[in-house]
Amino acid sequence: MSQQPSAAPAPATVTVARRRDWWRDAVIYQVYPRSFADSNGDGMGDLEGVRSRLPYLRDLGVDAVWLSPFYASPQADAGYDVADYRAVDPMFGNLLDADALIRDAHALGLRIIVDLVPNHSSDQHEWFKRALAEGPGSPSRDRYHFRPGKGENGELPPNDWESIFGGPAWTRVADGEWYLHLFAPEQPDFNWEHPAVGDEFRSILRFWLDMGVDGFRIDVAHGLVKAEGLPDLGGADQLKLLGNDVMPFFDQDGVHDVYRQWRHVLDEYAGERIFVAEAWTPTVERTANYVRPDELHQAFNFQYLSTDWDAKELRAVIDRTLEAMRPVGAPATWVLSNHDVTRHATRFANPPGLGTQIRTAGDRELGLRRARAATLLMLALPGSAYVYQGEELGLPDVVDLPDEVRQDPAYFRGAGQDGFRDGCRVPIPWTREGSSYGFGSGGSWLPQPASWGELSIEAQTGVAGSTLELYRGALRVRREQADLGAGDAVEWLRAPEGVLAFRRGEFVCVTNTSGESVTTPAYGRVLLASGELTEADGEAKLPADTTVWWTTA
Repeated sequence: MSQQPSAAPAPATVTVARRRDWWRDAVIYQVYPRSFADSNGDGMGDLEGVRSRLPYLRDLGVDAVWLSPFYASPQADAGYDVADYRAVDPMFGNLLDADALIRDAHALGLRIIVDLVPNHSSDQHEWFKRALAEGPGSPSRDRYHFRPGKGENGELPPNDWESIFGGPAWTRVADGEWYLHLFAPEQPDFNWEHPAVGDEFRSILRFWLDMGVDGFRIDVAHGLVKAEGLPDLGGADQLKLLGNDVMPFFDQDGVHDVYRQWRHVLDEYAGERIFVAEAWTPTVERTANYVRPDELHQAFNFQYLSTDWDAKELRAVIDRTLEAMRPVGAPATWVLSNHDVTRHATRFANPPGLGTQIRTAGDRELGLRRARAATLLMLALPGSAYVYQGEELGLPDVVDLPDEVRQDPAYFRGAGQDGFRDGCRVPIPWTREGSSYGFGSGGSWLPQPASWGELSIEAQTGVAGSTLELYRGALRVRREQADLGAGDAVEWLRAPEGVLAFRRGEFVCVTNTSGESVTTPAYGRVLLASGELTEADGEAKLPADTTVWWTTA
């Protein structure tokens, strides 16, 4: 594996404030390491780059930082194909760099959450290489899903499952057997029925907990357990079923036994360490199963992320979410963007919506205006929220990347997803000018648009009305207002068509999703607004696509 220290450095001393149940109202910032900051000028972000920019995240006002994978990996899927879960890939640094990052974050009052990828490994993982070498019937093959094929000579896949990236979910090896990979062929799925797999991952959890991390984001948390016998889908349109129905390889009830065992491990450690699940489920009610008291702490609300910019639809998903989470005592976990979806500044400007093949940025002004309003709405809701790097700058997706620079494996598969994820992963701009706009001294692994400089942190810092200052203000107000953050209910107020209005104690949030100005009561003193508004005679005129925060105190 990668050349670096063979053992972890001494455990980090956690110095972050010990606020009980911090995760219930935390704002957590996702860092995509390869696109955040490059410390050595090779065009690729790294851990030392992240470490150098931690003061920026502290000043932004977030509570924790989630790092996408930095493990040793051939990078077939941007690090989500892990070859060694206890090593840092040389492109990102080494274990000493990880240790220093964790320590510095804690000294700044930030917690660190790391990605964990338990559904599959890299095909370069020692276990998988051994399984190939030892052949059919060997114990090593039982740690993955190896099967004989169908057909007269085993020339057909064992079942009709398709890869999420397009094409069959099975690849045939030289000895004739097939192995399962729900994603790229370089990402063989673990067999979680084998006890060695569970033993290994509990050990991996302890390795990083001993390093001082404060939690784990669980990749494909809904995918670990497959239905007994790996049954065919029977010709169903798999892409239409994804996220809309329970499938034989997703959201099986057996995953919850895994997480109950993991919770025992986490609870051995002081400091309220947490798990957050990436669990694409058909309903928020099924998502709630992952955050029962003896399982995980948070689960991303993808139903909310997938909702159009429409007051009626937003209110419905907010109500369903809060109702679903209340019986299990878990916080709602809101999110608008991440490394796998179109940024909401672009998504809200494109009528086709999430997951559609997007080839234009649409009306940038419209998308940004809606994105700003959507952010204030999200941060006003009860529970926790996640922010994806660059959204605080109002970054759009980069939709005109040349084919030759794209790296999303879905782009090359010819079917399934359309490979749009590279557009939201372009390195973020720090300065108006300079090599890669301050990302690093040696360019960037994906080309940045010429407009990046004016969207940079340097260009927006201290500028009244900028998106960056809006985020800073929103996170400051969220900390200051006792009625914001944790909770499980909102009091809806009467509002015009296309408008959401709710109260939380002395706090009031009003969001106008319509395409025209509306008049509402002026509920008190304005705390923050995503756009200009006018007030007179106890009334407020809200422009289209605007959110306003008031306090009645």
